[in-house]
Amino acid sequence: MSQPSLAPFVLKRQWLTRWMKPLANWYANASGYRKLGLRADDLIPEENDTVLLALKRLPPKEAYDRVFRMRRAFQLSLSHQLLPKEEHTKPEEDVPYLTPLIQEIEAELKEREDLEAMVIEKPTVQKKHGPKLYH
Repeated sequence: MSQPSLAPFVLKRQWLTRWMKPLANWYANASGYRKLGLRADDLIPEENDTVLLALKRLPPKEAYDRVFRMRRAFQLSLSHQLLPKEEHTKPEEDVPYLTPLIQEIEAELKEREDLEAMVIEKPTVQKKHGPKLYH
């Protein structure tokens, strides 16, 4: 499923966020995927059933845009080229579109697992005995 993340820990601490933000931006730019017009969620491997289900749940426009970005990046990679600077993915455009769906599916799967593992016990009914009669 999805990997653990330190992002919630970092985002809760403003001083740590200010310190990590430039480092995170540098790393994202150095990785080079934005120079090919890709978004970070385009790099998630599709070999997982959860990711495949999330891809099926994408709106048609978003699914088309993803395929377009992937094909364009593949063609650029084959020709050993990069997009012109004005066509690079900007940091404000690099928003997660697949990760929220993956998290939603994982929550659904966990809920289903919890429901299937639930054991229902019937309460035992105590018999009421009337007064004992001796003969």
